[in-house]
Amino acid sequence: MTMSTDSLSAPSRAEIRRNGVSPRVRALVAELSLDEKLAQIVGFWEGEEGDSVAPLQGELAATGKLDDAMQHGLGHLTRVYGTNPVEPDERAAYLWQRQRSLVRDTRPGIPALVHEECLTGLAAWKAATFPTPLAWGAAFDHELVERMGALIGSSMRSLGIHQGLAPVLDVIRDVRWGRVEECISEDPYLVGTVGTSYVRGIQSEGVDATLKHFVGYSASRAGRNFAPVHAGRRELQDTLLIPFEMAVLDGGVHSIMHSYAEIDGLPVAADPELLTVKLRDEWGFEGVVVADYFGVAFLHLLHAVAADLGEAAAQALAAGVDIELPTGDAYLAPLKAAIEAGTVDVALVDRAVERALAQKERHGLLDATFDEEPPTGVDLDSPAHRAVARELAEKSVVLVSNDGTLPLEASNESQVLGVIGPNADRFAALFGCYSFANHVLSQRPGVDLGFEAPSVLEGIREEFAGTILAAPGCGIDDDDRSGFDKALEVALEADTAIVVVGDEAGLFGRGTVGEGCDRDDLELPGVQRELVEAILDTGTPVVLVMLTGRPYAVAWAIDRCAAVVQAFFPGEEGAGAVARVLSGRVNPSGRLPVTLPRSVGAQPYSYLHPKLGGDGEVTNLSTAPAACFGHGLSFTSFTHEELQTADAPTDGSIVASVLVTNTGDREGDEVVQLYAHDVVGSITRPVAQLVGYHRVSLAPGESKRVEFTVPTTRLAFSDRSFARIVEPGAIELWTGTSHNRLTQASLNLVGEAHPVTFRSARWTTTRIA
Repeated sequence: MTMSTDSLSAPSRAEIRRNGVSPRVRALVAELSLDEKLAQIVGFWEGEEGDSVAPLQGELAATGKLDDAMQHGLGHLTRVYGTNPVEPDERAAYLWQRQRSLVRDTRPGIPALVHEECLTGLAAWKAATFPTPLAWGAAFDHELVERMGALIGSSMRSLGIHQGLAPVLDVIRDVRWGRVEECISEDPYLVGTVGTSYVRGIQSEGVDATLKHFVGYSASRAGRNFAPVHAGRRELQDTLLIPFEMAVLDGGVHSIMHSYAEIDGLPVAADPELLTVKLRDEWGFEGVVVADYFGVAFLHLLHAVAADLGEAAAQALAAGVDIELPTGDAYLAPLKAAIEAGTVDVALVDRAVERALAQKERHGLLDATFDEEPPTGVDLDSPAHRAVARELAEKSVVLVSNDGTLPLEASNESQVLGVIGPNADRFAALFGCYSFANHVLSQRPGVDLGFEAPSVLEGIREEFAGTILAAPGCGIDDDDRSGFDKALEVALEADTAIVVVGDEAGLFGRGTVGEGCDRDDLELPGVQRELVEAILDTGTPVVLVMLTGRPYAVAWAIDRCAAVVQAFFPGEEGAGAVARVLSGRVNPSGRLPVTLPRSVGAQPYSYLHPKLGGDGEVTNLSTAPAACFGHGLSFTSFTHEELQTADAPTDGSIVASVLVTNTGDREGDEVVQLYAHDVVGSITRPVAQLVGYHRVSLAPGESKRVEFTVPTTRLAFSDRSFARIVEPGAIELWTGTSHNRLTQASLNLVGEAHPVTFRSARWTTTRIA
């Protein structure tokens, strides 16, 4: 039944594409029927009977319905590996059979694209689970994240997967929001560099990355999932859009997913200014825009800007949403009816189909037969995966405070360590919401994890000699205090109490953090704070270890605990990483990618606030955080000296260098952070802004000069007429953290106000001078 493609030979490199679409694709679209066109711009998600996804999203389609859905072809197969715990070999054989059927038994003869979640690794049974994106930000090592992305992409490509739904480039604005754990940082430049590196890594292996969630999702009011967003045009341009711009222009990303957000009353899925004018006309994006799951239907069901699903489809198509995922709720029968009624121009469908088939052409699917045998024996958790997972976990652990208790002596056979807390012996505490463990297996009790992921308690038993006593003390998020007495007994017997607290990642109320798991306060969930304070009252030194997906208000703990260690869901190698930091075998080098808040009343908060947003005499409430963005301690000490810089033209680059010395007695990594402040601007400017960072390893007594070349566009902003410019004037520079200046210098940007184009440099480069 395959349609003839004799006249549709593959385009030569010399052929000029129109908006990224080849003559072959345009000719192919002209031959498709309306039903065949609509089939190419939807996905299909099958599951076990009764499976549901989330509120308002219904049940997954039963397996038998896929044959009917494929009769005219199919755009996407949704989460073939990631919906249920299935053996990879078995599922690959199933996928190859489905793809052969699309080639042989449908008139178009075009295979489907296969997409999967991959935020912390391929979200499939037995696949490696890396640290969560907040940990990527804490590591301040975008090159390592690129290596991780390449490993994830390699696993996916080996299994016949073409597209991954990551990374999340939402800039954190309010840490009460449940999806903070999916984000990289509150700083748009850190988000942009790390996120773009992930894009480069995964796409280097032939798998398309998908930026999420374009745009504004993280600025929801009161930190509530799906809540309206009231971000001004300047906040959008200067903060929220920056990482997406970098990933499109510098990363060459192939796919973007629209946000569920409505910004000032207009849902993003129906906003052509964002999805077409910004993405395509201004940035030159030539890939596909895919719907966040059920996002097209939500124009009718949640936003109520469409009277029915047909109208929702029309608005989304016109705005620039090319592919409806995960299924065709709106783009199939409702859209067909609207076209036949004359209310929707089929040219909108043709535009989306061209982009969909251009993506398939790029992946070789227009010529694929799937006659070869499916893959077998793909190692989804290889030694290479484990090595990167371990390195990233180790680099991401943040030592927030320490009175000298850490490091603990690993070989001391006479010591007694009490390991207490609800996250001490729970491997799921290492993983985020979009890990397979917490996304799928949490709903499949009794199914084995499929790979090794020891708990922190097991990691401590492996790392330390002596006696290890344990007690959970309490649950994650309840008021049961019946375990307190046993926990206090353990604490009283111990020389040091290691208290492991934090989050349980889940979906829509099934956890303390994750999608649909927002918080009214920023206290540790349940009675965990009471447990920690009770243990502190015993007089035993307490090392508090937080395994969380968001920062909590823990100023009280920093004041009272011997040490506080923050790990943001550090992945399958995270327990060992935490244990090695506690023993000192790993010198901690993570830095906070998000502020540790003083109280929930300070939310929403960002270190990027203007002068008026800081402490002052006009209010009785302090905004000073418990620990600032960029903060993190080491078991050695570093000095920063001789920050050197010079005036620079507004259309050029700032060159600055600093001498960094390890003045302690241990080898360690320093994350050199370069900040700037525009002293006087025509628009109020942040009191601190990260403009560059570099991780440098130093032996005791060793010095290195780190040189930064900062494009002045790092200091660009939207002026009073919303034109993005670099303005002349005085600039303060310093290294240290957002709040603490270790060494500083000043310079002037000279010349006329410089307009910023989308061809302007965005990345700071660094070198050891």
